[in-house]
Amino acid sequence: MPELPEVETTRRGLDAHLTGLTIANAVIRNASLRWPIPKNLPGLLRGQTIRSLKRRAKYLLMDCGNGTLILHLGMSGSLRILPANTAPEKHDHFDLILGNGNLMRLRDPRRFGAVLWHSGDVHTHPLLASLGPEPLEDGPPEKNFDARYLYRATRGRSISIKQCIIDNHIVVGVGNIYANEALFRAGIKPQLAAGKLSLPRCARLVGEIRATLAEAIQLGGSTLRDFVNTSGQPGYFQQTYWVYGRTGEPCRRCSAPVKQIKQGQRSSFYCGNCQK
Repeated sequence: MPELPEVETTRRGLDAHLTGLTIANAVIRNASLRWPIPKNLPGLLRGQTIRSLKRRAKYLLMDCGNGTLILHLGMSGSLRILPANTAPEKHDHFDLILGNGNLMRLRDPRRFGAVLWHSGDVHTHPLLASLGPEPLEDGPPEKNFDARYLYRATRGRSISIKQCIIDNHIVVGVGNIYANEALFRAGIKPQLAAGKLSLPRCARLVGEIRATLAEAIQLGGSTLRDFVNTSGQPGYFQQTYWVYGRTGEPCRRCSAPVKQIKQGQRSSFYCGNCQK
């Protein structure tokens, strides 16, 4: 499933091809995604100019002047820029036809993605209104993702620190892969109760979450199954994993075997020697 680095990689790849262009039309081939694509969307989009393309958590937000197109890649989705005469394939469910002779196409084999519309302040949309802070952007003091914020957010929490940092109400976009990697880098075992994390360890974890996500974006994200960028190329961050998916393999730091456990129906990977 695309996580923050994959979505940000997609945003950066699309931005230069979309911002400032006029939307000539929109084509809905299959509206039955995670939430139905609005039937009136082509009429709303036709003739609008794309003012900007931003990201909030794992959502792409396309400001079209009279509203915002909200896009989500789901579990298997990808967005590509193609010539407007490119024939659609089986899983190509939505096209945004651009005024320059190109199109933006959503391909989503599993149909867990989303193409939605919001005419007001997009941050009040139900999918966005209760999200936590961005890990890579500075926000207001009370919502800035720093050591003190994470320390306050974890006080009295018996839930594991791994489950805490993948909760979008605490911090957005970290996801399972990058939580595993950041916890290893910070030397913190994933099953540690969040409330037991000291302020210095919170500072270390925040720093490693930021660094892990930034490095992943630089390498184009991770491609484990379906993810490709806007040019159809895979990401390469998976080649640098410390622990994720490496059950039984030697730790790259101490050579102890990497362990795997289940936490909240997700797999966690860690080194029992390097993480405490």
